[in-house]
Amino acid sequence: MAAKRIQSALISVFYKDGLEPIIKELDRLGVTIYSTGGTQSFIEGLGVKVEAVEDLTTYPSILDGRVKTLHPKVFGGILARREENHLAQLGDYDIPELDLVIVDLYPFEETVANTEEESAIIEKIDIGGISLIRAAAKNYRDVAVVPSRAEYGMILDMLQTKDGVTDLADRKELARRAFKISSHYDTAIFNYFDEHQTEDRSFKKSILHSQTLRYGENPHQEGIFYGDLEVMFEKIGGKELSYNNLVDVDAAVALMREFKDAAPTFAILKHTNSCGVATRPTILEAWTAALAGDNISAFGGILIANTTIDLATAQEIDKIFYEVLIAPGFTDEALELLTKKKKRILLRIKDFTVQTRSFKSLLNGVIEQDTDTRIEDRDELKVVTKKAPSQQQIDDLLFANIVCKHLKSNTIVLAKDHQLFGMGCGQTSRVDALKQAIIKAGAFGFDLQGAVMASDAFFPFPDCVEIAHEAGIVAVTQPGGSIKDQASIDYCDEHDMAMVMTGVRHFKH
Repeated sequence: MAAKRIQSALISVFYKDGLEPIIKELDRLGVTIYSTGGTQSFIEGLGVKVEAVEDLTTYPSILDGRVKTLHPKVFGGILARREENHLAQLGDYDIPELDLVIVDLYPFEETVANTEEESAIIEKIDIGGISLIRAAAKNYRDVAVVPSRAEYGMILDMLQTKDGVTDLADRKELARRAFKISSHYDTAIFNYFDEHQTEDRSFKKSILHSQTLRYGENPHQEGIFYGDLEVMFEKIGGKELSYNNLVDVDAAVALMREFKDAAPTFAILKHTNSCGVATRPTILEAWTAALAGDNISAFGGILIANTTIDLATAQEIDKIFYEVLIAPGFTDEALELLTKKKKRILLRIKDFTVQTRSFKSLLNGVIEQDTDTRIEDRDELKVVTKKAPSQQQIDDLLFANIVCKHLKSNTIVLAKDHQLFGMGCGQTSRVDALKQAIIKAGAFGFDLQGAVMASDAFFPFPDCVEIAHEAGIVAVTQPGGSIKDQASIDYCDEHDMAMVMTGVRHFKH
């Protein structure tokens, strides 16, 4: 029962390219071919005999082609199990067995991409085609289905090398592909009708693409990326992006989105966390200041800029080993230099937009949330101490708050003059995060006198402002919301420190 010789075929496709050699092989093997409309005319044009589906059903194509194959004489021949009871019913109703179904689907996604005309889009929702694909795939034990042009090579090989005989494994693999196409197609249609289509359409369209990665987070783990990187980046050079590269690139883009309209800014990330960030009058100065934040962690890091990389900056970047360099542009001279190292990945970013929804798999499901795109401006800073921060300190507090938002919780950021001095992140206590930040700042030669501090969440006790004051910190930003906020405020007042509260927590787990 596993081996089946194809003796009859139903062919109805939108695209005809690649179909001719299959038709000729079916004709060589003496297979009876049934077809409709344009496909029927195409087959007849090849000089191959074809049976019209409307002769089989005794109904013409009606409703502007919306109904052609939806008939028991078609679906009965596909869905019938090749066993006595079903075969007897086929005989009773004069229904031929159909052993092969070759169908593709109306180009719904292409139509959505090329027009906003609703009537044109709706007409490209395939009904008969998707029904034929699902019916043939369901009955894979007896029927072979070719659900798209991508499978033409597979069926042609079966016809040529096996003389039209398919085995169960062949048919099951074709069925698997058919249901993948069916799922993909239905998802695309759902996305179009979804009430959030306007804001999420680019994301939903992109996740329909997939590519296998070299491996996942570690070599023993498999990895796949679902998305269309070409929408966001032009990959100029370097090796293929890995799972970890993609995770880091995502973090880098999310951070630099906050600085896309700022003066030249450079950031260096390692394992999704910033180890160097700086804003300066030129991109070379920004790079130099960012690297000074932690030139050890920068080794093998992800580099991102908010403006074009020139030759002078490229020459300095080229002195260290990095994994990925991202920028909106590169001068010709910079590209000539940077592309000499073939494994370094260069990405020209087209748009710093991030998706409005984020997802994470856990337990036996997935959680979804709004992406944290909120960032506070100076008008939202509430001064809660007797001393108000200076304008320069406010600028630094806003800078530190952005960097803090994109680090793993618990996190503390120390900054001055639009430069990251030290950070502590991923700690189980805010005190530990602050101590880590102070140690890192000292390790790279930064004097914290006059610097500012940002925290991703409130201070449950005044211990953090006490430690910060002892290190030289003069101004603090935090969300507030602790029942002991006043204790931290009182300490600042007693020690001539300024504190502002944002009212917005930025946990990042």
